[in-house]
Amino acid sequence: MLICAIMSITLALILYTIGVWSEKKQGELKKWHLLVFYLGLVFDTLGTTLMSKIVNEGFQINFHGVTGLLAIILMLFHALWATIVLIKNDEKAKVNFHKFSIIVWIIWLIPFISGAIFGMFH
Repeated sequence: MLICAIMSITLALILYTIGVWSEKKQGELKKWHLLVFYLGLVFDTLGTTLMSKIVNEGFQINFHGVTGLLAIILMLFHALWATIVLIKNDEKAKVNFHKFSIIVWIIWLIPFISGAIFGMFH
């Protein structure tokens, strides 16, 4: 189960990074970015759930737990907002969306890195 959890979290990192930075490089939010955002969210949630089962603990009120929950909520909000922007076909919002994407990605990295560090020393 640990290997599946690590693979899921790593796949979330890869997908989310590709989605966020390709959106910035392409200069506009596109449908395939949205798909990658949702896939990143799914794999992050799966990996987080598996990690919780491995340590036999649910949500913990500590730095990693709080930032991890915040990251998943932000990823969900990010994907939903991207959906709305694409449905409305707002050109200005599609061009500027990468600014929010990068902020969410940076925040998402905090629990990713703290989880890796915690995992090494636990």
